[in-house]
Amino acid sequence: MIPVDDALAIVAGAVGPLPSEVLSLADALGRVLAADVHAAFALPPFDQSAVDGYAARHADIAQVPVTLPVKGVVAARGYDQRPFLDLGTMMRIFTGGVVPEGADTIVRQEATEPGGDERTTVTQRIETGADYRRAGEELAAGSRVAKAGVVVTPGVVGALALAGADTVSVYATPRVTVLVSGDEVVPLGAPLGLGQVTDSNGPLMTALLQSWGVAPVAVAHIADSEAAVRDALARAFATSDLVLTSGGVSVGDYDFIPAVARELGADVLLHKVAQKPGMPLFVAKRGDSLLLGLPGNPGAVFVNLHVYVRAALDVMSGLDPRARWRRARMPDGVRREEGKTFWLRARAVYDADGRVRIEQLGHQASHMLSNLTDANALVRIPPAGEAADVVEWLPL
Repeated sequence: MIPVDDALAIVAGAVGPLPSEVLSLADALGRVLAADVHAAFALPPFDQSAVDGYAARHADIAQVPVTLPVKGVVAARGYDQRPFLDLGTMMRIFTGGVVPEGADTIVRQEATEPGGDERTTVTQRIETGADYRRAGEELAAGSRVAKAGVVVTPGVVGALALAGADTVSVYATPRVTVLVSGDEVVPLGAPLGLGQVTDSNGPLMTALLQSWGVAPVAVAHIADSEAAVRDALARAFATSDLVLTSGGVSVGDYDFIPAVARELGADVLLHKVAQKPGMPLFVAKRGDSLLLGLPGNPGAVFVNLHVYVRAALDVMSGLDPRARWRRARMPDGVRREEGKTFWLRARAVYDADGRVRIEQLGHQASHMLSNLTDANALVRIPPAGEAADVVEWLPL
């Protein structure tokens, strides 16, 4: 068995970022930018008003109260040429409107009172340049809006759209195949016979992948026979960047996946990690396809998905796997394993002072999943004997 840190390094080092592709901004949500994105024009693209009010020369309104004629209206719309402000006058202007040539200050409507027909009185002292948005004050044309490695969230979509980026370069989505092994496993909804269990690993793996923005290219059940495993793995290696299996990786008579992977020419990178649950993790690589063979117990599947599978997907997508980890104080009374990292499904609670407190949950055995209805954290508990005042955890 190898330590968790060594296993993580092996998995992350076995893959690299996938090739990039250019997508429309509308199709890039959830993807990772493969190249910097620059503003197509300045932001704002023209001098504009920040409020509803009046465009004025500050010299004309320096002494208040002052009443000036209002000549013209500037709405928030397109213009063939920039409006012009006559000396000794103001222009009605609305939020986002083009500031007229000659104006240097915007007078908020709240700082005025009607002064008669087509006249307005400025009643409050206004600073020079008040509520005047200068062209390019946020970003100059050609400046970077977002750097490579940024996830395209709805907020990023808005920022890039405002800057005129209609297409972006993003990393390709990994092609993932999910294979569920075990003759005792029956599909969800089917009646259970004696010795059979409902398939939770297939739905669990598929749901997590989908929540991470990855739709598996194939999900299949494979029988506990060497021929079935060989056929399924060969097809998965040929069509996938990442192959995920559940079950069939330990030392039982029906655990064919490690031996068959070797027969198919895969290089074994690791087999067994000093952790609980999930010790019999099997990792191999054939060509550009990475295989992560997960133990069959659903708790072990859940742990290895969050720790190792997510790390591989992060690297493939141009992200840093370490960025997901958080830190908190070691919870009281937690059990620690001799020579093994223990993965605790827990609840992270933020106290009034902003500190994170880890609350343990019951039903931690590797065949159990019921505590996931309350868990929001996967906590890395170091082996017994190691310093552990502070622990790392992953948000779920």
